[in-house]
Amino acid sequence: NFSAILRSCDAVGLFEANAVTDRRYLQPNRTASGGSGKWVRLQAHANHEDAFAYLRSQGMQVVVADNNEGAQDFRTVDYTQPTAIVLGAELHGPTEAALARADARISVPLLGMAESLNVSVAAAVILFEAQRQRSAAGLYDTPQLAPATYWNTVLRWGYPKLAHECDRRGLPYPILREVDGELVDFPGVGDPEE
Repeated sequence: NFSAILRSCDAVGLFEANAVTDRRYLQPNRTASGGSGKWVRLQAHANHEDAFAYLRSQGMQVVVADNNEGAQDFRTVDYTQPTAIVLGAELHGPTEAALARADARISVPLLGMAESLNVSVAAAVILFEAQRQRSAAGLYDTPQLAPATYWNTVLRWGYPKLAHECDRRGLPYPILREVDGELVDFPGVGDPEE
């Protein structure tokens, strides 16, 4: 499910996904994620307290998917503001700690006999509503990342070997031309394609 959620995150242009886990390193299943783990930055948190503190430090409203009574329809949330969508584990749903820290509780209305959607399907449905709202507001027309984050990411994706070498040597990343993303001369590192 985690890997399928990453695939949906990538599909709507999400830059970062967060997970509360006791694992030190999250490795998405390449088949289920469609390779999206390469494009979506992953942040792991040891507990809900750390995760929510991080999300709040990023200026996010936090909405928790919860199919219990009292949750509002997921389409009523304003996703044009920075938003973190929290999903619980497949069988147990969100924890009490997550619900207690939420700005809002949301649910996907169901008309059939099923009590809930698969967590990865619920994530996709909610993420595509957020994308619809953000697209209508023009938020995909220009980068929403800070310029340094944007260009460092472009370099890591476009020149992964060069980025790795800069990281290994403790060197700053070279500057890329804004027009085409090509490298500005960067002496001392060698051929960026090697």
